[in-house]
Amino acid sequence: MAGLYLLIPTLLVIFFSYLVVRAGAIALMMSGMEQSKARFQALSAFTRTGFTTKEAELVINHPQRRRIITWLIIAGNAGLVAVIVTATSSITTSTGYNLPITIAALIGGVLVLYIYLSHSSFARWWDSFIEKRFVKSHVLEEAATEDLLHFIEGYGLVKLIVTEDSIFIGHSLHDVNTADNEFFVLGIERGKEWISLPRARDVINGGDKLVIYGNLNTLKRFFK
Repeated sequence: MAGLYLLIPTLLVIFFSYLVVRAGAIALMMSGMEQSKARFQALSAFTRTGFTTKEAELVINHPQRRRIITWLIIAGNAGLVAVIVTATSSITTSTGYNLPITIAALIGGVLVLYIYLSHSSFARWWDSFIEKRFVKSHVLEEAATEDLLHFIEGYGLVKLIVTEDSIFIGHSLHDVNTADNEFFVLGIERGKEWISLPRARDVINGGDKLVIYGNLNTLKRFFK
């Protein structure tokens, strides 16, 4: 029976490991990383597996994310050692018919934890709690613009001059800022005036300098 009792710390370590990985993923998401990539990177760092070169660049080139990943690796080392030690102790102290019972209890306990954490409201509560704590503690800094706008995926932030022969002269931003055009005008520099929050009814004039976020290939085609 001693082996069964030793499963309790094993399951507790697994439970807290889940919380740490989830918190790490939230921190990465708040740095501007996509949810799916953030969760993968957090789990990869904690378990030190599946860390590909291309995905790692999202972290290596970002000081804030490097700190998050470093803490996840440290916590992962401690967590994995604790799981191995407690699980091994519970199995080795089980003899006779208690051994298969202990192994079955371990597998069953892990499955119960997985089902509970995946299908209950606890995960959502934990995500909300961690996010609020990070915001209040000001741990996270403002993410780099290139990360938030995903420049690595062929999109960029540029300033372009509207020439006199541009097809956009006389058109409102309502007509220009469309999904079909694949870009969005974020600001207009008109002479000495800077319009930081242009409205949909604002009309583009020749000579305007537009700050645009969008597909770079599309922008090259429209603004030659």
